Amino acid sequence: MYGKMQKHLQDELAEIKEAGLYKNERIIVTPQRTEVKVETGQEVLNFCANNYLGLSNNKDLIDAAKKTLDERGYGMSSVRFICGTQDIHKHLEAAISSFFKTEDTILYASCFDANGGLFEPLLTADDAIISDSLNHASIIDGVRLCKAKRYRYANADMADLEEKLKEAQEQRFRLIATDGVFSMDGNVAPLDKIMELAEKYDAMVMVDESHSAGVVGKTGHGVSEQYNCMGKVDIITGTLGKAFGGAIGGFTTGHKEIIDMLRQRSRPYLFSNSIPPMVAAAGIKAFSLLEESNVLQDKLHDNVEYFVSKMQEAKFDIKPTQSAICAVMLYDAKLSQQFAAELLEEGIYVTGFYYPVVPKGEARIRVQLSAGQERAHLDKAIAAFIKIGKKLNVIE
Repeated sequence: MYGKMQKHLQDELAEIKEAGLYKNERIIVTPQRTEVKVETGQEVLNFCANNYLGLSNNKDLIDAAKKTLDERGYGMSSVRFICGTQDIHKHLEAAISSFFKTEDTILYASCFDANGGLFEPLLTADDAIISDSLNHASIIDGVRLCKAKRYRYANADMADLEEKLKEAQEQRFRLIATDGVFSMDGNVAPLDKIMELAEKYDAMVMVDESHSAGVVGKTGHGVSEQYNCMGKVDIITGTLGKAFGGAIGGFTTGHKEIIDMLRQRSRPYLFSNSIPPMVAAAGIKAFSLLEESNVLQDKLHDNVEYFVSKMQEAKFDIKPTQSAICAVMLYDAKLSQQFAAELLEEGIYVTGFYYPVVPKGEARIRVQLSAGQERAHLDKAIAAFIKIGKKLNVIE
């Protein structure tokens, strides 16, 4: 039987390559940081990692992980409710709750799991989920696993959200679901207006802070801080895999009854191993560092402002951004790959994004800024973008 399937897959893969949509993975042979070495031996500047605060190779986090590796072992070999809970997991949950000003937190292997396991335990066919059209795939998949009636509103369009909330009044409970920062464009959800509509139409609010926690807001506490909503959002999901050290692990934080119900019924939590103790320890250290000082967030915000302004001066087509994500629009999939390949030759590591990661005709290079980058790194990247942009007739 596989012979037929094999031919089918080979044909589909050939079509993907012909359309310029095939994804190749570059191999890094150093720790994740601003300056990395790839398998070819080339040393390049990394502008496409989610390492927003430069903590992926932070010595304090590494030392915390090493110490805990010796003291608590390598892995738990169990799910949480059997014998997979150490005190260190509870300490991390408490640190996350403190950071977001919430009542309780539950850990997952990833935020994909957190979002995938969120909706089904809480909502039934009697309820409604009103979801932003540009929400992350993990939210989309989580909603699909739930029997609640689904409504979809245009990205950050409050008039459309209000219409959907009106339609959903016949349902028992209503939950608005949104990304904090939309990862492909870099725009921030207007959480203040969302909260106003939620109050008006008796709805709860869920925000995925994966690309915004540690980044957005004066002290990096996310969109809930930016819009003065800390402690008011019903459910926040997020990850340890971006600003908070870049390893692995996700979480849901919010009202204690919601978190307790997820512990009882959320399938990714009940049927997945606990995160390793060393990851939990590094996570605790990351939150501790961010509570002690705002230096990293301030530097990140300065880097974003500088890079975006210089790219706009060079006449690149930049999506409006309020985050550490700068989407350089190229629109053509093959062009985005060629542009990224030529930037790599200039020592700038970025990736072209194209369908199905973004809509057809919306190909781009997503530049991600970091507190780990210095002004010289930014200037080198800007110069390379301008050089290749002129060569490929993207700018004059």
